[in-house]
Amino acid sequence: MELQDLIAPEHYNLTSEIDRFDSEKTALLWEDESGNRQSVTYHQLIQKGRQFANVLDRLGIKKGDRVMTIVPRLIDAYVIYLGALRAGVVVIPGSELLRAHDIAFRLQQGNAKAIIAYAAFTNEVDNIDEELPALQHRISVAGETEGWLSMDALMATAPAAYDTVDTRRDDMAFLTYTSGTAGTPKAVVHSHGWAYAHLRIAPTRWLDIRDGDIFWATAGPGWQKWIWSPFLSVLGKGVTGLVYFGRFHPEKQLKLLQDYKVNVLCCTPTEYRLMAKVDNLERFDLSHLRNACSAGEALNRGVVDTFKQTFDIVVKDGYGQTESTLLIGTMVGMDVRTGSMGKPILDTFITIVDENGDPVPVGEIGNIAVRRDFPALFKTYYKQPDRYQAAVIGNYFLTGDRASKDEDGYFWFHGRRDDVIISSGYTIGPVEVEDAVLKHNAVKDCAVVGSPDAVRGFIVKAFVVLKDGYTGSAELTRAIQTFVKKETAPYKYPRSIEFVGDLPKTVSGKIKRADLRALELRRASEHNLKTN
Repeated sequence: MELQDLIAPEHYNLTSEIDRFDSEKTALLWEDESGNRQSVTYHQLIQKGRQFANVLDRLGIKKGDRVMTIVPRLIDAYVIYLGALRAGVVVIPGSELLRAHDIAFRLQQGNAKAIIAYAAFTNEVDNIDEELPALQHRISVAGETEGWLSMDALMATAPAAYDTVDTRRDDMAFLTYTSGTAGTPKAVVHSHGWAYAHLRIAPTRWLDIRDGDIFWATAGPGWQKWIWSPFLSVLGKGVTGLVYFGRFHPEKQLKLLQDYKVNVLCCTPTEYRLMAKVDNLERFDLSHLRNACSAGEALNRGVVDTFKQTFDIVVKDGYGQTESTLLIGTMVGMDVRTGSMGKPILDTFITIVDENGDPVPVGEIGNIAVRRDFPALFKTYYKQPDRYQAAVIGNYFLTGDRASKDEDGYFWFHGRRDDVIISSGYTIGPVEVEDAVLKHNAVKDCAVVGSPDAVRGFIVKAFVVLKDGYTGSAELTRAIQTFVKKETAPYKYPRSIEFVGDLPKTVSGKIKRADLRALELRRASEHNLKTN
């Protein structure tokens, strides 16, 4: 693969990739927790997307405007993205786990003209008490909400004829938020041209998607991984995607894989770990599953061995970021080295460098780095160019992760360079959690780090200093956890809280999270020695 193969034409809209498959072929198979099922063809989905582009046009939302969407695993989510992107409108993905403060920040920073939310989630938006001067429209999905426009009603009168807006490869398509080590979340700017490069990397070289496949990627809307796989890697390759709208349960996941005869699976290590623990795993028939991929965090060897022994399936690791696409992985035809991240998708653009930006020798630990002219790398952090520059050394963008490379070019993960916590595939900034914990009346000071966990990889742990008059207890732990779930997205809450007398700090008063991380790693190591 050459550089020119990844560069989109000057005039390019990513929906053109999907239009190629306009036919009666099934695009999506959808099932919910109650067993209700739907399916939609490529032609139906494309037409609905054109209708939604007309909805936005009628509302005065034009090319370059931003809309935020908080819609779960519904066919409507695909319709919204297709319509907005066809109209040249920028999509701000939002998880249903976000709270009012999180939503307000995204709406304000992105100057969003509209928010499109699942009817069951609209209350959180209505709870926002900050001023939102740019917000003109609130659209409710799959149900009506007082004071909101109804997507169903708007779609009912919208025509299906719509000429795709002329967008260029560098025009913004997505503003996706990711956690940072300090302060507010960062908005990653991705262009239409980024999608062009992504489609020529991950779907074929790693996921091994082939014509006629049924592909299930379990990521939910609201995350960049959903754009990567359930959206682009399904529709951009013309295959059939499975969508399950329900709570995760390992036995249900295995049954869906069996019943829908899924050919390609992509999910998180946490999901694989929980599936591997199911009793009598061999009772599930996964003979149609040709390729299983894992992304979001490192996958442990025991799970890989279980899937190999039970189903003769080798689960392949893949590594990428919100800021990029798949960067490193076990590619099609590559020998698997259990425990390795695999190899770079393109050696020319992905390497390991030291603190000066110079490539490190074989076996030496350094920073995973991406050349800044890589077509599948983001443009910048929206309205936060200083945070982009802080991650740049010379001609490289540093991912924040550390690794070494062996003599055969395989990469081996060695942890984060910064304080970001990766838990069950979620990236969580410690400051966001600390800010929420500190709002509790009993808390005087707080530090948050990742603590090793057998199922989730890491969990969020808070070291808490209490105010005078308060005593640490199981009851207070639960109270703080419940409080944090209401203050910020609940996946960020501290699953473990340790009450301490003080926190390790520098002479300038900064929390030494590295010391606390080292403490948790040492405790985990000692625990493993005792139990093995």
